[in-house]
Amino acid sequence: MKWNLPNILTLSRLIAAPAVAIMFLYFARPLADWLALILFLTAAATDWLDGYLARKWKQESKLGAMLDPIADKAMVAIALMVIVGYSDVYWTPWLVLPATVILFREVFVSGLREFLGDTAGTLKVTKLAKWKTTAQMVAIAVLFSRGIFEHHFGMGSFGMDDAMVGQILAGEVEDVNGLRGYFHATIWSGRVGLWLLWIAGLLTLITGWDYFRKALPHLKEDDA
Repeated sequence: MKWNLPNILTLSRLIAAPAVAIMFLYFARPLADWLALILFLTAAATDWLDGYLARKWKQESKLGAMLDPIADKAMVAIALMVIVGYSDVYWTPWLVLPATVILFREVFVSGLREFLGDTAGTLKVTKLAKWKTTAQMVAIAVLFSRGIFEHHFGMGSFGMDDAMVGQILAGEVEDVNGLRGYFHATIWSGRVGLWLLWIAGLLTLITGWDYFRKALPHLKEDDA
């Protein structure tokens, strides 16, 4: 096994995946949201960096090829689990369907790749699949930011009744704690994150079907 910098970056991304969930076990929100977002963004950056360095320095290896897709899928799956698990009642139903589609596709394609063995390497990754991954990463990052804005809003309005909060949001009372900014940031980060997650879900379906279509010739039974 070759422990070069690209492989170390890939391994660090794999370790960061469960660490995102662990943040919510040991830290209060919104600190947990901040730490999870920083971890996720750092891991997403290494996803591009490790591949770039491996190609530039000619350090591509079997270990990196094995760890890279596992790290990507673990990061996305665990982050989606955390977001759905910690989202409020209003948002959860809208998150579940695209999250389910994404997770189902990843499990299905992983099973196909395992069955195909070495043949899976001949099925090239399309540009649309790369856009799919990008949409997933951006959607998850934006949804993590929603948790940050939401909890800063809750902290800023702590001890206020609904009438007072309503007056502040309406501009009738001075907004000392910046509640209007946090409120609108919560709404828009939620909307944009949700739209992006649905787009990622759609791209996931399309690329999943494309991969299955390409794999079909290799799944045919041999004639007796």
